[in-house]
Amino acid sequence: MGGAEVKSLIKLVFVLAAIPFSASAADGAGGFATKAPRAYMIESTTNTVILAKNENQIFAPASLSKLMTADLVFDSVKSGALSLDQEYPVSEFAWRTGGAPSRTATMFAALKSKIRVDDLIKGVVIQGANDACIALSEGMSGTEAAFAAAMTRRAKALDMTQSVFGNSTGLPDNGRSKTTAKDMVKLAADLQQSYPDFYRYYALPDFTWNKISQRNRNPLLGLDAGVDGLVTGFAEGEGYSIVASASRNDRRVILVLSGLASDKERTEEAKRVLDWGLTNFETRQVFAAGEQVAEASVFGGQAGSVPLATKDAVSVYLPSANPDRLSAQVVYHWPLKAPVTKDTRAATLRIFAGGKALREVPLFTGSAVEVGSLTDRAWDAVVELTESLLFSWLWDKPSST
Repeated sequence: MGGAEVKSLIKLVFVLAAIPFSASAADGAGGFATKAPRAYMIESTTNTVILAKNENQIFAPASLSKLMTADLVFDSVKSGALSLDQEYPVSEFAWRTGGAPSRTATMFAALKSKIRVDDLIKGVVIQGANDACIALSEGMSGTEAAFAAAMTRRAKALDMTQSVFGNSTGLPDNGRSKTTAKDMVKLAADLQQSYPDFYRYYALPDFTWNKISQRNRNPLLGLDAGVDGLVTGFAEGEGYSIVASASRNDRRVILVLSGLASDKERTEEAKRVLDWGLTNFETRQVFAAGEQVAEASVFGGQAGSVPLATKDAVSVYLPSANPDRLSAQVVYHWPLKAPVTKDTRAATLRIFAGGKALREVPLFTGSAVEVGSLTDRAWDAVVELTESLLFSWLWDKPSST
């Protein structure tokens, strides 16, 4: 299906407030189903949603929280605020809560020792070490509580709108921490795309510290599935979860599953879903970079409308066999008010296949529109009032059956 066919299906949606955008709450393309109660998977190059099931349902992140701990640390190193050679001490709290006495995942850091940031990062990423998480959080923010607050702020900055973090480790915290499958995919995508030098740590097979060597805790590594990250989790009463990313033949998918019954089921189901996502789809371009997609009405301008165009080429990831028919909506706050400058983000293109949401793409104004004459503005006011009344009537009118 080409761009011309997609354009013929475009319909404009005039809104005064944002319309929620959500993927289908069940299954993937072609009737594919997963055992996981909650699931979300995207193809990261096109940002196409290929599997969605209760993706906005809240659950306890458990050790998935360590992805946000890593994100904050990576960002500080990238910005120059933190050096890989800087050393942080292992406090008694870090040692007792996440070290050898805790009987949880640990890098066996010695009490009151000082450890390089780079080694602490490897402890977190490869071993899921709770003592390393706490040492980093205390070193960077003074207390783990202050670091957890920074984690939540970072989540909001990444548009993880339903995520809250109560600590750096994901250890039980009386229900303060929460997330969703969709939010965790956003976080994994940020780690993979923003910090490639650190993301490679997730694929390292093992790490030795304090003369103790431990293998990577990701059960999918080495299964010939193309997996190169990220992390697993378990929460009492909520089951087993995983955030995984795999790449084959220039395609990359990012998957979150949550609520599985056992470690074995988690591993088998994640591998099955990843295999499906990497072998049953193909990438198709629907709009070229800079191509006009639609027009938006302009109020009070020398022109009554302005073209809306993509900034980059727009592609989607579709089933290779029997792809669903594509459709799209262009959503913007109607009408735009003059003056309008060129290259201003003014709308959102939403692409669907078979009624399921695939992706959102920002649209930009293709030209400038200056303020019109008094006559132009008076006429536009009449048109706006008439269309507003018509829109309100259509919106409120009960549908017939």
